[in-house]
Amino acid sequence: MERIIFHIDVNSAYLSWSAIDRLKRGETVDLRTIPAIIGGDEKERRGVVFAKSEMAKACGVRTGEPVSHALRKCPGLVMIPPDRALYKQYSERLMSLLSEYTDELEQISIDECFLDYTHIARGFSSPVAAACQIKDRVREELGFTVNVGVAPNKLLAKMASDFQKPDRVHTLYREEIPSKMWPLPVSELYMVGQASAGRLNGFGIRTIGELAAADPEFLQKNFKKHGMMMWEYANGIDDSPVNAARRAPKGIGNSTTLRENAVTEDQARKVLLSLAEEVSRRLRAERQIPGTVTVEIKYHDFTSVSHQRRPQRHSNATQVIYEEACDLFHELWNGEPIRLLGIRTSSLTPEDEPSQISIFDYLAEADSRKASGSGQEPASADPAAGQRLEKKQRRLDQALDQIRKRYGKNAVVRGSMMRPAQAGRDLKDSGEQKSTKSGGTQQNGSE
Repeated sequence: MERIIFHIDVNSAYLSWSAIDRLKRGETVDLRTIPAIIGGDEKERRGVVFAKSEMAKACGVRTGEPVSHALRKCPGLVMIPPDRALYKQYSERLMSLLSEYTDELEQISIDECFLDYTHIARGFSSPVAAACQIKDRVREELGFTVNVGVAPNKLLAKMASDFQKPDRVHTLYREEIPSKMWPLPVSELYMVGQASAGRLNGFGIRTIGELAAADPEFLQKNFKKHGMMMWEYANGIDDSPVNAARRAPKGIGNSTTLRENAVTEDQARKVLLSLAEEVSRRLRAERQIPGTVTVEIKYHDFTSVSHQRRPQRHSNATQVIYEEACDLFHELWNGEPIRLLGIRTSSLTPEDEPSQISIFDYLAEADSRKASGSGQEPASADPAAGQRLEKKQRRLDQALDQIRKRYGKNAVVRGSMMRPAQAGRDLKDSGEQKSTKSGGTQQNGSE
């Protein structure tokens, strides 16, 4: 299939992230619903505008302009100083969520990135369905909105994500270039600044379509290499790959908003098992061992709580992560209906880093022998006992990882995760456990 690239761009990132943080701390007014900006010094009334709300934009406020100008345009403007540490946290949460889909990610700024959809296409009914699922998950699980551009290359994906905002999915396929991109002012083409746009206008080139139809030799003569690049971009030409820079993650996590609130511990445990499988799979892919496991609960009234601790066993096995999460959940849950559950791991160390064997590893081996019916208790604390159990779990996890990597993450599903009617039907049909792949969400208000 033809390569498909997503460009994911947070809508008014700094303002959205500051608004969410203030609401969590008890503020009653959402910055996104009033004339507000991020940037500058409130007392000195200086600096530049980093981000603006839609109401501030309606007053003529522009990103990058001096705060003093913005205040003259909108006298009642609310100004909030930037919090870069907070923005980094939200950026990392976004990238963590996106990495659940693929490792082919290229982050180009704190609030935008490219994602190569090509290799995950078989898991979705269409690129738009996948993009809508990503967009909706970000809104539901992280609390802010993104635009997703869908296109055959990075340039067109970035152009598409800049179409109507917020919380939208837009396509810009090659056949859509004449109708969606060429009528736009030349100043809206990526990498065409104000100076270049002014010079192009002076030559009578006012739209991207007119730039695409211009003589490339004329453009190269007047703009050097930049002229040829502008002509290629105007014609939708871009062969640059998604450069997925590999770097050791600081943490790996996963969360999900439930279709229906969980009201029993058994329901929650099934969700935690699914989350533990994904988190542990990614830990193994990165060859990392967690030093901390955290469970997050968001209740039906949108209040959130979390609890963390150091794992009792040095492992990235699915069963270990799951057991830790269940213990944390049992300590944390207050019995109220649950809207969202999440598992996060942090304080990661490489798999091959030496570690001290825990007494819990010995106990786990003893429990394993009892469960198998051997009835054999270890005569003494055997230093290799926990390692034997760990090797068994590792072989099982590796086998499942390989199957899911080849056939999709739903290729193997635990019996406990299946609905009784579905399990019975599947076993009757083939005598084996099956699973069905879920399609993406429907596009909502997108092009």
